[in-house]
Amino acid sequence: MERTCRWLLLCALLELFALSSAAVALEFRVGGARGWHKPTGNETETYNEWARRNRFHIGDALYFRYENDSVLAVDYDGYSRCNTTAAALKFNDGDTTFELYRHGFFFFISGKPGHCEAGQKLVVRVMVHNPPVSPAPAPETGGNSGSASEAGPSIHPTPNAASKLFVDLHAVVMAVIMGGVVASALLV
Repeated sequence: MERTCRWLLLCALLELFALSSAAVALEFRVGGARGWHKPTGNETETYNEWARRNRFHIGDALYFRYENDSVLAVDYDGYSRCNTTAAALKFNDGDTTFELYRHGFFFFISGKPGHCEAGQKLVVRVMVHNPPVSPAPAPETGGNSGSASEAGPSIHPTPNAASKLFVDLHAVVMAVIMGGVVASALLV
């Protein structure tokens, strides 16, 4: 009887762990502490170099913080030509969170005249699968022909595109607690 109770407790804890760890998403702060701004030439890396260093997954979010500017979600052509009139989505509240809701490429530019041409533009590639064991090669941003297949599906807003996403600390705490409980249940 005692052995059966321990087994059921272990199974219940493992199920809770599986459910809580699936809720992890990351929020990436575009531009770091300086936020989304027109490059001055003194930056150590471009927005796209920053994006190549990161691995983005469905459910992650990009956080744009800016003043007197905007963020435009565009297709490849809008990105490559800095075309501010063909934006699929426009954000100008200074505090924008954009959920990455599908795999493929997302393209963003500044809506302020001259900013995109100065380098205030970003390409994000959302991975198809969970993070690989070894880092994947960075996507190429130059030399694309701009076809629709490269740009991925058209951009559509999602009901929670403006919601804030964060690392679910609950999942981390639950993993630590359950690890201790499972260890003590097995040792008894």
